[in-house]
Amino acid sequence: MTSAANLPPAPVDQGKVRKAAVAGLIGTTLELYDFVIYGTASALVFSKLFFPNVSPAAALLASFTTFAVGFLFRPLGGIFFSHFGDRLGRKWVLVVTLLLMGGATLAIGLLPTFGQIGLFAPVLLCLCRAAQGFGAGAEQSGGATLLTESAAPGTRGKLASLIMVGAAAGTALGALVWIAAQSLAPNDMLTWGWRLVFLSSIFVTIAALVIRRKLDESPVFEEIKQAHTEPPAPLKEVAKHGKANVLRVILMNLGVSTQSYTIQVFMASYLITVVGTDPKFIPPVLLIGSLCGGVAAVSFGVLSDKIGRRRVVSLITGVLVLFPAPAFLLLTTGSPVAIILVIVVGFVLACQGVVGVHMSYFPEVFGSRYRYAGVTLGREFSSIIGGGIAPMICAALLGAFSNSWIPVAIYMSATMLISFVATRMSPETLNRDLTAPQDASHDPFPATEVADGELSVVDTK
Repeated sequence: MTSAANLPPAPVDQGKVRKAAVAGLIGTTLELYDFVIYGTASALVFSKLFFPNVSPAAALLASFTTFAVGFLFRPLGGIFFSHFGDRLGRKWVLVVTLLLMGGATLAIGLLPTFGQIGLFAPVLLCLCRAAQGFGAGAEQSGGATLLTESAAPGTRGKLASLIMVGAAAGTALGALVWIAAQSLAPNDMLTWGWRLVFLSSIFVTIAALVIRRKLDESPVFEEIKQAHTEPPAPLKEVAKHGKANVLRVILMNLGVSTQSYTIQVFMASYLITVVGTDPKFIPPVLLIGSLCGGVAAVSFGVLSDKIGRRRVVSLITGVLVLFPAPAFLLLTTGSPVAIILVIVVGFVLACQGVVGVHMSYFPEVFGSRYRYAGVTLGREFSSIIGGGIAPMICAALLGAFSNSWIPVAIYMSATMLISFVATRMSPETLNRDLTAPQDASHDPFPATEVADGELSVVDTK
């Protein structure tokens, strides 16, 4: 009698894989599009529109505080949606989160400003940002889980990294829209041009919705569902069995999230307010960085399929520990070439490259019973203590230390050092059996690998 463990793996339906890849990519495109246009607006216009009665430094800090509000609600959305993602499936959760994110972004474009309704304006802005965060809380984690579970062993890193190609596309689209908005007269941009930036998200939302409605459920989830092994309460399961790996993901992602959002949001305001860079120069640089980052995400994902997730993530995070000080030294020169170099390297390594590997690494860490919940909780709680408050902390440090970049660089390096150490202490998960209910560990386990076009079982002892 042949045991289930010895059965050959089910063939992978490449049509379903392609649909999953496109659905994950375009959903993250919308998320990052929303993020970039909001983050850029925080640096360029929100301080004038919603916080006009305070000093420029205080207005910038208040603007970044509304940016952080979205991250405070991401774990709540993650907890809520991941429960249904592990019980009912990945597909429909991703449809709902898509509508919530797109709707909130659209609403921001319709908001009255401080000059029209006073203090209610920033309150409404915070509410819309909270709704964005609530929807985004399960977006990338859900897409990463779906793609990782849909891919064949040996290709998970490459396929899941497409999530970050979507992120790069969203960043590029956001930069292009802001380039167009900044071509308007300054008064036009502050009165109605910025609104068109946010209203434009409806086109990305509709395109993403059409694609996601035709999405198939992941084969791993379907197998679990047919076996009637889905947990009645994924959050209870992860609280009981997965706390250590949730903490591991939090620490692995802490420095990455911090540097990513510092590069994408804070550095724009630093260049404008401290270095004296022309604000119109920022969106094109973000565009170049995002395009390079998208290529890097797939490249590092493919590399992780060959030499392992932990090795690639360790290499990148190790470099990023040393990155901030030279980066700020170059930025302070004001040289356009130096600025482009810093932003491109930041996108290639922190914003897209290492996160592209995380897209397969984190789902592989968790067992099948609560994978969606585990990935979401780990990533989103790290986004609060990392990326969500990073621009606000950096702005506060800049104000407290007379515009010195040194405390900001120390903050970036210290958080990345935590992620580097956490990665070195984490297990390798390359080609792990994703139907296994237990989490990954440092204990040797059989892993499938692709050799000569065929799947084989290799004992890692």
